[in-house]
Amino acid sequence: MPVRDPEKRKRVMQRSMRLGHCICDPRQPCPCEEFRELDVCHCAGERREVAAGPVQLTAMVQNPGCASKIDQASLKKILAGLPDVEHPDVIVGAPAGDDAGVFRISDHEALVQTVDVFCPSVDDPYTFGQVAAANSLSDVYAMGGRPLCALSVVGYPVREAPHEGMAEILRGGIDKMREAGVPVIGGHSINDREIKAGFAVTGMIDPSRIATNAGARPGDALVLTKPIGTGIVAFAGQIGISEPAWLEAAAKSMTTLNRTASELMFEFGAHAATDVTGFGLAGHLGEMARASGVDVEVVWDDIPLLPGVLEAVARGALPGGIERNRESSEASLDAGDELTREMCDICFDAQTSGGLLVALPAEKAENFLKRLHEAGVPTAAVIGSVKAAGTGRVNLVTTGEKTITQTEGKTAMTTEREKCCGDAESCCPGESDATDGRNACCGGASPGQESCCGGESTPAAAQEACCASGAPAGDAADAEAAFKQFMRLASAPGAIDVATRQAINIALSLVTKCGPCTKTHMRKARDMGFTDEEIEAIAWQAISFGGCSVMMFYNQLRG
Repeated sequence: MPVRDPEKRKRVMQRSMRLGHCICDPRQPCPCEEFRELDVCHCAGERREVAAGPVQLTAMVQNPGCASKIDQASLKKILAGLPDVEHPDVIVGAPAGDDAGVFRISDHEALVQTVDVFCPSVDDPYTFGQVAAANSLSDVYAMGGRPLCALSVVGYPVREAPHEGMAEILRGGIDKMREAGVPVIGGHSINDREIKAGFAVTGMIDPSRIATNAGARPGDALVLTKPIGTGIVAFAGQIGISEPAWLEAAAKSMTTLNRTASELMFEFGAHAATDVTGFGLAGHLGEMARASGVDVEVVWDDIPLLPGVLEAVARGALPGGIERNRESSEASLDAGDELTREMCDICFDAQTSGGLLVALPAEKAENFLKRLHEAGVPTAAVIGSVKAAGTGRVNLVTTGEKTITQTEGKTAMTTEREKCCGDAESCCPGESDATDGRNACCGGASPGQESCCGGESTPAAAQEACCASGAPAGDAADAEAAFKQFMRLASAPGAIDVATRQAINIALSLVTKCGPCTKTHMRKARDMGFTDEEIEAIAWQAISFGGCSVMMFYNQLRG
């Protein structure tokens, strides 16, 4: 139990009540919601007990990884009105839109500095700390610099999550920085509801040998040193449809330093470089092309992808960061009709601790790849070329070797039916056979069974109460709460994607003849983008199982 000082609590709360605002959160009255629910007053220095144990970091944030950053279009608008940096020793500043800033300290030495902070892209705190460190170092590596030291930046909800989680984030970051030969010499932390971490990194660079994003030349090959898809895989993990191997591969990629590629790129005459992070491959490549005054071509099939990316996209796991990046970068992308929207979406996926994108002479690309592969960068690949002087257009083409098959949802439904019936044909012999006996198939209800919400006479106000959306408390409040929790767990996304689950909800509501359930699930389906034709098809699938009585019930609902 939290330690309480009754006199202190009384004194502090009286002050808050006189003000009409909680003094540690002015957005709330006093007593605040947490005090009423948990009998804990943070303003009086009390702390609620936080259970020790593992923390699932991505469940505590809205947007994982670099998808939590401000989108490119908004950022440009925000920065547009700020004054330019006017100093003779600033070699690369904010207006350049590059990975890091460069400040000259002598004719032969310059400081290269960057800061990067974002929300967790993995669940394990130690691994997240490593990702944050690798990602922050990447900006220095992309410029061709040598990182010297770092400062940590952490946001953590110390009142809601165990302190060990924050310690492990810092430990992971310190260990990864140590791998890079970089001491962490200090840092800053804030109490924040959404977990975030990163580092400010200072390095050294030769002013005569700086890789910016503005030097790509016609004829250059474009080399990408890591696979993309970290945002898609992280989102798939958040909604419970990823495979463990996908998450492991993404974590390994994100915790891998870009040091080797940085050290080798000048040896092979790199003209330009950038790291691929929050703006996605299309966004960062578009910026490079625009800054270099060239147009480029990328072969979609040659872009290395993380394991599970195509499968996750086929299941509809396209995070919101893709839409924001598309809004920012789509105008510079030219994609042929043979490329589907989903194929392009992968190029807009926000990357966390992604690889380096290097433009170098085409005749040196093969040897550059060979050296990278020998040095432990196995996924590096040539993904395209710089075509000619231009305005920053990115032409995306495909050879047709890689495709995305949109069949995962249907497969999931078929699999569930086969699990139930064993042999779908013998269990449900014909789609047109609407016998009531088929109600027994897959645990369906018989025509006379009462609906889950107490029958068709249930008032409309109870619709939200149906299926664990919250009914009024009664004498059986504990049992009701337990049932709601069960329904939430049973309805949570998992092996079946959300759209498929919603289709099943409609069908089962009809078969059990629950009026409020059916109306609620149909409304939710329309909100998700289901067409009337799709809902009609789902309804007739239910009718084929439930028979004439379900058809009459459905027609009555429609009327």
